[in-house]
Amino acid sequence: MKPDCPRATVIFLLHCLAGVFMTGVIWFVQVVHYPLFHQVGVGNFVRFEEQHALLTTFVVMPPMLVELVTAGFLVRRRPQFMARHQAITILLLTVFIWLLTFIVHLPQHELLGRGFSSELHADLVVTNWGRTILWTLKSGLAMWLLLRAMVTARSSDPQGVTVSAGATG
Repeated sequence: MKPDCPRATVIFLLHCLAGVFMTGVIWFVQVVHYPLFHQVGVGNFVRFEEQHALLTTFVVMPPMLVELVTAGFLVRRRPQFMARHQAITILLLTVFIWLLTFIVHLPQHELLGRGFSSELHADLVVTNWGRTILWTLKSGLAMWLLLRAMVTARSSDPQGVTVSAGATG
């Protein structure tokens, strides 16, 4: 399909916002939240894991859905500044994140919900690096595309001002 500028650009910006938000969340989870699981205590861990799973879902599911839907849309209709292979790359990275989440991490959390295990906790921290790296790469690509589009737009209008024919001073 051909690039579709106005609507596709808004969709791309929504994808960027959701992706950058999730990149921040995943880095916080990777560096702070998951490593602290072992300090909860065995007696409190099952309740902690239940609450963690419930509350985290409320925070991450909406932006993850926005990422998935917008990534799919961008493959069919993309902004003029985005090549088809870049849209496909964004979609593939998004799909890989979802696969890791649902095939690896949700089962790990389900097992941790039965009781704390140092071994499982260590696996969770290590395997989460996959999602951390994928989200970082995806957001990096999206931010690079956004920056390139802004520079291109700026160079086509060196004063950075657009005035319509009917504008008054």
